Amino acid sequence: MKMRPGSQTGFLLCGKEWLEGDALEVRSPWDQGLVGRVTMATRADARQAVHHAVASLRRTRALPRWKRREILEDVASSLIDQKERFAQLIVAEAGKPIRLARAEVDRAVLTFKTAAEEAARLGGESIPLDLTEGNEGRWGLVQRFPVGPVLAITPFNFPLNLVAHKAAPALAAGCPLILKPAPQTPFTALALGEVILKAGWPEEAIAVLPLANTDTAWLAEKEDRIKLVSFTGSAKVGWELKANSGRKRVLLELGGNAALIIHSDSTDLDDAALRTAHSAFSYAGQSCISVQRVYVHKSIFQTFLWKLVEAAAHMNTGEPASEATEVGPLIRPEEADRVQAWVKEALDGGAKLISGGERKDSVLNPIILTGTRPGMKVRDEEVFGPVVAVEPYEDFEEALAEVNRSRYGLQAGLLTRDAGRILTAYRELEVGSLIVGDTPSWRLDPMPYGGVKDSGLGREGIRSAIEEMTEPRMLVMSGITSN
Repeated sequence: MKMRPGSQTGFLLCGKEWLEGDALEVRSPWDQGLVGRVTMATRADARQAVHHAVASLRRTRALPRWKRREILEDVASSLIDQKERFAQLIVAEAGKPIRLARAEVDRAVLTFKTAAEEAARLGGESIPLDLTEGNEGRWGLVQRFPVGPVLAITPFNFPLNLVAHKAAPALAAGCPLILKPAPQTPFTALALGEVILKAGWPEEAIAVLPLANTDTAWLAEKEDRIKLVSFTGSAKVGWELKANSGRKRVLLELGGNAALIIHSDSTDLDDAALRTAHSAFSYAGQSCISVQRVYVHKSIFQTFLWKLVEAAAHMNTGEPASEATEVGPLIRPEEADRVQAWVKEALDGGAKLISGGERKDSVLNPIILTGTRPGMKVRDEEVFGPVVAVEPYEDFEEALAEVNRSRYGLQAGLLTRDAGRILTAYRELEVGSLIVGDTPSWRLDPMPYGGVKDSGLGREGIRSAIEEMTEPRMLVMSGITSN
């Protein structure tokens, strides 16, 4: 599968590239130039993919652990060898700055390497059952088996690594995979599918299908042969999918409204401001753990605020292909329109613009607000843009309550040196992870990752995802004696 600028690429099904059908144009977030065209799969294609996935389950389930590990290691090696190819694809279709795109490839390598290790460790346990009279010679064995075909629905913002977070554990678990990438970023997913095939994964056990939303919903909700749906995207779509998916297992990673608390004992405010700026504004804030709300103790509030303004002013905005760029374009001009409208709503409601907001095409300069309050979209919803609200607090418990005053609960950050406050925050904050000593944007790919409330259901992170994609099965033996 070769992609040239402006060319058409087919979807992947049964190891082949299918070019016949309607084509979707993919355009650069930077200049709206044509990146390429991708053939859209149909509902009939999706049905065929499910048929092949079901038929392949016996084969993938029987793949020995050494073979699964070998395939995953080969994928990781290919990503290392093709790092620049994948990075350029990410820049072209996602508008991610090139340095961040290369970092994403590195993260995907770690994801596949970790899955290879976990595939080798995937085991079970022996359970004694001779616990009551009459059960002499009886014992049990528990092993984990693949649940069956997995449907993975992925977003645009990490078009390689968030695909890897679904593909790698599926391969490690022995599950056939049907992947539906975001319409803005299909080429990176298709290229990864090609790499997985070349590594030796069975052709009928993977399909990469750009699908219309209606066909994706049908596949997720009506096709009973799909046994697990792993979705990353908006809360509205995710919970609707969960409600309509019947008995399927559904894993949801639905984003957040990440908050950072900076207490008065934080001594290095220069470092705190720099970390906050990069957490809030890198890749134009298009991350579900991008810092959106910052609560700063009133004794250091003004000092921190102006240090943040200075740090943001030194971030380079512009063309994502430039090595210097940190803040690139939003994925579509309509998203820049939406962010601007949300900021205007806040300003009309009494918030203050401290800095930023200038726009060129789809690029917004980093926006720092204060004086926001509950009821404003920039405070309550997931902005998914280069916007941060900074507010003072007096009492630590008050700050914790403000963090929890959100329908989301993915990750939170805390800068303090007080062990008591750390333990209180760990106990009280309604989030999937608390990051102490850094911003909530910190993530290491092997760790369990997910949230509570509207932020989702279940956990990603390789071992956690493998557990979700497998089911324990009990074997009870009796009357077996050794000579």
